[in-house]
Amino acid sequence: MVSIEHLSIEFSSRPILDDITFLVNPRDRIALVGKNGAGKTTLLRLLAGVETPTSGRISKMGNIAIGYLPQVMMHVDGKTLREDVMSVLGDKARGERAPQNATSVFGDPAEARGEEARFIAEMDRTIIGLGFERKDFDRPCSEFSGGWRMRIELAKILLQHPDLLLLDEPTNHLDIESIQWLEDFLKTNGSALVLVSHDRAFLDNVTTRTIEITLGRIYDYNVPYSQFKVLRQERHEQQVRAYQNQQKMIQETEEFIERFRYKATKAVQVQSRIKQMEKLERLEVDIEDNSRLSLRFPPAPRSGDFPVIVEELRKDFGEHMVFQDATFTIRRGEKVAFVGKNGEGKTTLVRCIMGQLDYMGTLKIGHNVKIGYFAQNQAALLDGEMTVFDTIDHVAVGDIRTQIRNILGAFMFGGEASEKKVKVLSGGERSRLAMIRLLLEPCNLLILDEPTNHLDMQSKDVLKAALKEFNGTVICVSHDRDFLDGLVDKVYEFGGGKVKEHLGGIYDFLRSKRIDSLQELERKGEEAKRREAKGEKTAAKLDYAAQKAAAAARRKKEKQIADVEAAIAKLEQEQQELETLLADVAQQTAENFQRYEHIKREMEQRLYEWEILSEEE
Repeated sequence: MVSIEHLSIEFSSRPILDDITFLVNPRDRIALVGKNGAGKTTLLRLLAGVETPTSGRISKMGNIAIGYLPQVMMHVDGKTLREDVMSVLGDKARGERAPQNATSVFGDPAEARGEEARFIAEMDRTIIGLGFERKDFDRPCSEFSGGWRMRIELAKILLQHPDLLLLDEPTNHLDIESIQWLEDFLKTNGSALVLVSHDRAFLDNVTTRTIEITLGRIYDYNVPYSQFKVLRQERHEQQVRAYQNQQKMIQETEEFIERFRYKATKAVQVQSRIKQMEKLERLEVDIEDNSRLSLRFPPAPRSGDFPVIVEELRKDFGEHMVFQDATFTIRRGEKVAFVGKNGEGKTTLVRCIMGQLDYMGTLKIGHNVKIGYFAQNQAALLDGEMTVFDTIDHVAVGDIRTQIRNILGAFMFGGEASEKKVKVLSGGERSRLAMIRLLLEPCNLLILDEPTNHLDMQSKDVLKAALKEFNGTVICVSHDRDFLDGLVDKVYEFGGGKVKEHLGGIYDFLRSKRIDSLQELERKGEEAKRREAKGEKTAAKLDYAAQKAAAAARRKKEKQIADVEAAIAKLEQEQQELETLLADVAQQTAENFQRYEHIKREMEQRLYEWEILSEEE
């Protein structure tokens, strides 16, 4: 599908990727992993055609369509949400995605109307799945925040059904429900996928292959992320041993050369060793490993038994009610999560606790509570003239001062980065620095609002371990299930103007939500049965001719459904046979790929017909 051969790229004479080769096959779901700065985003940009390699080539089979979601994007104002997303249909009509299909799809007016109707139905499902409400459809795009604008761009990409999806941190601005919807979509839509994400649970649920970038090279594992971690650890240990053995050999050889350089009887051996060293291919290994770094909070001063008490709390913004009747108590030492869709009041309640917003009802902060608060705007409070190291050294006390450089390294401020001035840091870097600073200040109630958005997996592990050992109270607003798993023992769900308490961890909560959803489906099924029974009683009153006509229509529809189901089964078999064929590189011809695309389109049409027939009364 896409072949990357001996590809290299340099920035300012510094190699980022060095002679890498791999293949992206149809239906591959690849996790692209590595430290920040390793080259993950660069590789996505190369695959998308945004960057040009220094050497090597990228070959694409046939006229494949690629959808690319970058971390940072430019937005064009002037359209509503509906108009912006509908513009994708115009792109398809103009043949921008697949010119050879433009006439067949839109040449006939009836087919054009059918295509538009299908697109609108799919558009509605996609936009709602990403967290929007129907009342948002006619809002100007300019009214949405950056995170919601990213969702709009993601919806446009998904609706084009590209052959290859390139997604760079797609979950950073999604809530838990939207992430789960996106997971389900990516697992079933059939496009090949190359994904960069620091969300471990998302990677495990979506991807089946992992490519690691380290020191400019790639290591390809045909397993999901968690299995990759085990295999990667084994490989890393082998590399470290080989590196250490080589270093020992180099040291011994250099000592021999230096010792006998001017001794005539050893001249031949010395020259031999010198040539040996010149030909030696020196091993490189990323030996920095902070995974076992233990970061501990300063001991929390004891607070009262109930740091936060909320009773009948209500918050309105003008005529908009955010939540009402919120009542709960957080006990000393509890670690709780605030979860729910964006805009349902999680951060609003946090700001009420912080005394930044007024409210109706009762909110009590307990005796001797000292709050440590992390929000995205905390970064703006840092002194731009101080260095990264001095910013942390200024607040660190006791034994922790001896670990400052290790801590900075674990949060991606190792080496020269620790001497940068705060004013030259990016927004994400400032947020990480603000997080480190907060972790070192004594407090007994930590409130963290989306703390993991700018952290890589290693930094998240360090933070999570520190929070688990923290002997104070924690309120964490987060959509990162893996981060919350094993950390929190109570979940507060925000939605529909309510705040509901759920005992147990994050996966206990998610399981209960799925059970609730299944029960709702069962209730709907019972209602459908009652309606059907009522309909049968009504039918009994009809005269014989009407009953006969109804029965004939029912048989006709049943035959139509059976015919469509048979066609779908046949297409599924053909699709499976072609996928097996295309697994062989020699069979990856333009003709086979075109046949595969034709089957995919035919399958979509048949599934749509089946859906319409099944929904008809």
